[in-house]
Amino acid sequence: MGIQVEFNPDLCLRNIREFSLKRGRRIEEFIPPEIKAGDIFRFYKNGQRNYWLNGEIPLRETQGEGRLGRPIASVRILETTHSLDDYGQVCTQGSYLVKEVFDPADPTPKFECFDRRK
Repeated sequence: MGIQVEFNPDLCLRNIREFSLKRGRRIEEFIPPEIKAGDIFRFYKNGQRNYWLNGEIPLRETQGEGRLGRPIASVRILETTHSLDDYGQVCTQGSYLVKEVFDPADPTPKFECFDRRK
């Protein structure tokens, strides 16, 4: 069986418009309605996940099942904690700092693997 750990090169959260539709989900699983550089937010993900802490990573919207949107912001993970939730399931939670919010109409790539393109 072993220990299942997922390595994430990006932080993928759901669209806040889904919050009222997704019963049982925490607000920290969603992208806040308004974000700007300098904001700090909490996040929550199911499973034991490892994030790169030594630089910026993309914040992306997920529709679930591996379907991801383009990066909407560059963020820096400030801290993460692995724990058991109220149901005994492993989860990862932490906080992130928004470094830059991207213009959705700009098609210019913002990341190349882990390298932030400026």
